[in-house]
Order: sequence, then structure tokens, then C-alpha cells
Amino acid sequence: MSTQTQFAATTLKASTFQAEYTEAHSNFDLDADLDQDNGFFDVQSFAAETLADWRKLAAVIDHTLLKPEATRTQVENLCDEVIRYGFACAMLNPVWVSTAANLLSGTGIPVGVVIGFPLGASLASTLRHEAQSLTKLGAREIDMVISIGQLKSGQYDAVERTIRSTAEVAHDNGAILKVILETCLLSVEEKLRASEIAIHAGTDFLKTSTGFSTSGATAADVALLRGVAGSRCGVKASGGIRTLADARTMLEAGANRIGASASVAMVRELGAE
Repeated sequence: MSTQTQFAATTLKASTFQAEYTEAHSNFDLDADLDQDNGFFDVQSFAAETLADWRKLAAVIDHTLLKPEATRTQVENLCDEVIRYGFACAMLNPVWVSTAANLLSGTGIPVGVVIGFPLGASLASTLRHEAQSLTKLGAREIDMVISIGQLKSGQYDAVERTIRSTAEVAHDNGAILKVILETCLLSVEEKLRASEIAIHAGTDFLKTSTGFSTSGATAADVALLRGVAGSRCGVKASGGIRTLADARTMLEAGANRIGASASVAMVRELGAE
């Protein structure tokens, strides 16, 4: 399938899901002050520019190592690759933040970390404490799993308070927040609801997946999240993205950040050595 054909299909998906969003949103009775002017994000131009050069692609990839058995040597190798190829950040588990911060010191490349991961079942106070402690250790990008069970239980105020309080800690300490929705576990209405809650609470990115659940990112979900987000925040696709073709699909669906462990292979497909 050609790039133009892929983009046309993706645009159709985005339009379809935006229509579903509009219809479903009318029944949600969300707070009246939610901003309905989502703005415009030029998906086609962003994707084309990013895919024009491997360096530009690398700059939107969070080079990721979240396996529980990851060793210090593997973390060191990942950080070396982050520096060599200029990836967006090194995304790691909390125990490795200080190590990565030392290795990346002076490079201008941030350390990213996951919290409430991968279940999305942590106390709000725990998430705030993690964010506070990890930013002190050097993390500048925090990927937080939404409280999935509370969302499904209709406890929307609790979900929003948790995200907002974590976002405030992150922002006060010079970090950005990405909220992981774990889209594979949500209905369309829950994805829409979660996206609006997260944006209203101050997230910098909507993120599809942990990569540890039943499936990862899909083009349809990325298009849906971008349809909700518009230009109000970023969209990160993660989980199961292993090839340049996968990255292309996600960028053309509306992602402006990719989470992957196969990052080096992807940029090499585009010409990196």
C-alpha cells in the first residue's frame, strides 16, 4: 500500500472516530468548562517531515527498556544508543533513573520514567511521591498509567484529581507528563472519556499503551486520540512498534511521539548506521 493510500485510510479512520467522539461526548455530561476548540495538528505534514530523515525520526522516539530483568549493562548500552542516534529520551524503570541521568548528563537528552506501571492501580499519593522523588533523581519525562479500574467504575473525579496532582508535581519540577490509557482495555467511550479527563487535568501527552497488556498501539486508537487531542497535547504510540513500517503507520495516524525498544533497527531502516 502506498504512503498516500495509507494516509487516506488513516484520515478516514480519524474522521470516523472524531464523529464517534462527538456523538459519545454529547452523552457524557462532562464539565461545561471543558475546551471544545481542539485546535489543528497537521498529521500529514508532521509525518512526512519526520520520515524524511532518520535523525528526525530518532528525535520523536522514546528509546525504551522496561523489562523487569534489565541489567545495568543493558541500561548503559541503551543510554549509549540514545546519545549516538539522538533519540527523544531514554525511557526506563524507576530504579535506573539516577544511573541514566548520570550517563546522559550534559547531552541535553532527558531521562524518562514510568510510574504506576504497568497496572494503573497505585494510590494518588504514591504517584505524587514517585514523581517527586524521580524528578529529584533527574527524570524529565514521566509516563503514568491512568487508574483503569476507577475509570471503568465511573469515578471520573478521582481519576482527574490523580492525574492533575501528578501533573502539578511533574511541571513544578521541570518535567512533562504522559498519561497511559491502556487503550486495549477500554471501550471507545472510555477512551474518549479518559482522553478528555487527562487533557483537562494537564497532561502533555496521551499515550496508548504500556506494552504489557493484551495488545499495544493501533492506528485506529492513535487516530482516535489525535482526534480528541487536536493540538492541545501530544499523542504517543507505544506497544508492539518494531519496524519502520510500524512507526510510519503510527505517525500517519497522528502520533508525534513513539515508544519502542526496537528504535535502533527502525532508524537504521531509514539510513542510520
